[in-house]
Amino acid sequence: MANIPLPVAVLTGFLGAGKTTLLNFLLKDPFLADAAVIINEFGEIGIDHLLVERSDENIVELASGCLCCTIRGDLIVTIHDLLARRQRGEVRPFNRILIETTGLADPAPVLHAVMSEPSLVAACRLEGVITVVDAVNGMATLDSHPEAVKQVAVADRIVLTKVDLLVGREGEEMLFAIIGRLRKLNPAARLLTTHRNEATAERLFTMGLFDPKTKTLDVQGWLSAEAYVTGEKRGRRHRQDDHGHRHVHDHDVSRHDEHIRSFSFTETNPVSPQGLELFMELLKSYHGSNLLRMKAIVRVSDDPSRPVVLHGVQHVFHPPVRLQAWPDADERTRFVFIVKDIERSMIEKLFRAFTDQIGGSEILTDKTLSLKR
Repeated sequence: MANIPLPVAVLTGFLGAGKTTLLNFLLKDPFLADAAVIINEFGEIGIDHLLVERSDENIVELASGCLCCTIRGDLIVTIHDLLARRQRGEVRPFNRILIETTGLADPAPVLHAVMSEPSLVAACRLEGVITVVDAVNGMATLDSHPEAVKQVAVADRIVLTKVDLLVGREGEEMLFAIIGRLRKLNPAARLLTTHRNEATAERLFTMGLFDPKTKTLDVQGWLSAEAYVTGEKRGRRHRQDDHGHRHVHDHDVSRHDEHIRSFSFTETNPVSPQGLELFMELLKSYHGSNLLRMKAIVRVSDDPSRPVVLHGVQHVFHPPVRLQAWPDADERTRFVFIVKDIERSMIEKLFRAFTDQIGGSEILTDKTLSLKR
């Protein structure tokens, strides 16, 4: 905990959702005064030039004090260049990185770069994903574009824009409908609006496992396992209701939403390192492309007092982190998933099959789980 890597957040959202407007607002917040921002140079709108103070090649210093640069080619190269300049003292120090994607982007490749590139893993850690959704056009966007559904599904924070444009009874119905849909797609993400400046930088960026200010862990908030249980119940009610009722505005949510599922499960007994590694390998092999997001804290049998934290996006997993102690009184293994076209029973049965120590999972592989100690 003494040398925590730089937190990296990803800001995404579909075309026209108000992502760049939100970014301009956030960059005026003192909370981000020591941030570095990476934007895609093919984005639909550039950073407000009124914020620009000076420019140095592709590095721009904003009036707020933030550094900003555009993606030139590979994202990994851009981050390396920014970190190297920081190390050499060529740019002012920064304490976090914010990456803005284009409106059509699948956020997964950006997350993969941060989570799997060996040279970046040592210097950076994924803080989370902020997804911007247009309250007025969001339903139609989710109906028409699977990319927009995925952006919501992988989010840690969802920002609802243009709420003030929803007026009257019809506007109220639209607001309830979009909120319900977002909750179904991603029950654990914290939902904020730009209305009355609710979506502040501090509320948005305090979403990671590690709190760099207090040097402590927030496993409960990061996992949000209880929200997945609520989401499963809501999903079952929704499916039952579909048999006999039409939903407001007749949006065809079955086009994309019905492929997305969220769930969680727990285990009291310690899990063997070998069984856990085999489970993770098979999970990636069989379901990697449809594993939108996975988080877990695991009680491992080689040292039950020091749990392991796991975090994956599709087939890419961040190197496991071994904690020095349990962060709270709940010492159970807890997994949470957001997936596409995978039933909960498939993953839970796979987990039970290869982590049941009575079943002899230790003899199925001689590999050991690589853990940060």
